[in-house]
Amino acid sequence: MSNHYTNTVSAVLLLFLLFISAASSSSFIRQYTDDFKTNFQQENGAVPNPIEGEAHNLRKNDQETISSRDYKVSASNTVKGLRDRPPSSYSLKMESFNTLLKSKNADKYVSRPFSAAGYKWTLVVYPNGNKNDNGAGFLSLYVAIDNSTLSPHQEVYVDLRFYVFNRVEKKYFTIQDTDGWRFSYFKTMWGFSQVLPVNTFEDSNNGYLYDGDHCEFGVDVTTPTVFKESELFTVTNKFYNAEYTWTIQKFSTLLKDIYYSDVFSIGGRRWNLQVYPGGTATGKGKAVSIFLILNANEKFRPYEKIYVGAKLRVLNQRNLNNIEKQIDNWYNGPGYGDGSGWGYYEFISFSDLKDSSKGFLVNDVLKIQVEIEAISSTKYFPS
Repeated sequence: MSNHYTNTVSAVLLLFLLFISAASSSSFIRQYTDDFKTNFQQENGAVPNPIEGEAHNLRKNDQETISSRDYKVSASNTVKGLRDRPPSSYSLKMESFNTLLKSKNADKYVSRPFSAAGYKWTLVVYPNGNKNDNGAGFLSLYVAIDNSTLSPHQEVYVDLRFYVFNRVEKKYFTIQDTDGWRFSYFKTMWGFSQVLPVNTFEDSNNGYLYDGDHCEFGVDVTTPTVFKESELFTVTNKFYNAEYTWTIQKFSTLLKDIYYSDVFSIGGRRWNLQVYPGGTATGKGKAVSIFLILNANEKFRPYEKIYVGAKLRVLNQRNLNNIEKQIDNWYNGPGYGDGSGWGYYEFISFSDLKDSSKGFLVNDVLKIQVEIEAISSTKYFPS
């Protein structure tokens, strides 16, 4: 009895172990087969798993169930508007659009190949929307690259702008994305699934479908390039010894129209103060005119300009309030047009100057001061 019981338990245990082994083997074989199938498909040109943000050129049998674009353009990245200029890369005019709108099988129109940015492309129009890309009820527009012009691992970054002509506005409705689009051997089609609602497009009052069933589409395909020339603009607002004071002796005896201070340097530039004792322009005969100018020998590149923030002052020599006026202007280099000096035609009136109680002209001495607060500089690359 004991031996029979023992034999029975052993047999059950053996069957259990065989079942486990068979299940494990089946799982292993299935896993191996799936891995082999995946590797085989990818090595023989099958479509890889979708990657977020990239479009795929799908095999014919896949297009009924899988979207042609697995990346949906965010509304915040989409720019729409009207413009006068027609498309620069390709134009597609249709005179029988209603036929495609009513067709149940001709779901899209593919243009002939055209050249742009060094590659071949086609413009793809879905009159009733690309249903595989959430475009049902909308006009959908795409561009597809001819992948025979690409190497297997090559990627092409382009900017796309799609056009739909509006007869009423006599302009082109445009839609584009603020980011570039990345095409490759396995990702050959990009565009917009929801360009315009079909009912908006069909209504002739809106101007997109005109003269019965005429319409026009287009696209710009451009390759963005990295800039080769640049500049760096900076402003410095801390200087060692930022003030310069010009003391003019025997001011009332000055007979010439214009006088210059000595050259002084602040912020890496050379300057002069300029004074018209009898005034100039609107100040002539009634006020002293004072200017801060770049020295005539200051070196400038063509088209270079600098921003200057400064305070011009006529100092009060009786410790009362100075007369102070602000400079906040662009300076051009000497010889590059107007703007090498800024100041005021009517800086201080003759009446204030001659009134000794006001303290600006003391013992026939006039003191003019400039305090430079900001100077810009620009570096150019290549220099």
